[in-house]
Amino acid sequence: MVTKITPLMTVADLDVTPDDGNRYEVIEGELFVSCAPSISHQRIVYHLLMAFGAYLIRHPIGMVIPAPGVIFSDLSGVIPDLVFVSQARQPEIASGDRVTGAPDLAIEVLSPGAENARRDRVVKLQLYGKYGAPEYWVVDPEQRAVEVYRQQQGSLEHIGTFMAHDDITSPLFPDFRLRSLDIFVL
Repeated sequence: MVTKITPLMTVADLDVTPDDGNRYEVIEGELFVSCAPSISHQRIVYHLLMAFGAYLIRHPIGMVIPAPGVIFSDLSGVIPDLVFVSQARQPEIASGDRVTGAPDLAIEVLSPGAENARRDRVVKLQLYGKYGAPEYWVVDPEQRAVEVYRQQQGSLEHIGTFMAHDDITSPLFPDFRLRSLDIFVL
């Protein structure tokens, strides 16, 4: 009996992948491909970016970055929709062209399809948890909901799902309040 071993994909392999309009990510050596985000997806990212941007102008505690490359290891590199890196951690993980390590907050906006949802809710949740991201949000446009996960005892734990008029807060952002409904304004 012969066992075929599938070679693992690396971040270096991704760096030489031609630009064809798709998003390529590698998680623990497994390649994930998704199409470019839709306009409605990007409008949600825009609303989040504007809310955090306005807050950070008043409270310059870090930077929010849309769709950066985040490298965890040679076998894991992803492109979250939005990340926040605190001022204290910028020299450590965000001084180059990519974020190299877990951001303080990663946000993924779900794209249509069960495989995309599984990747963001399971695979990426585990990845961000493994590398110690303090907080992770999954934004579900279909349900108009935001699932918030926070680092507790070595893993990211679900602390709540916010909908409609719920205010989303975070210990990372003192005095920050974001009404869930405002994210989904089209």
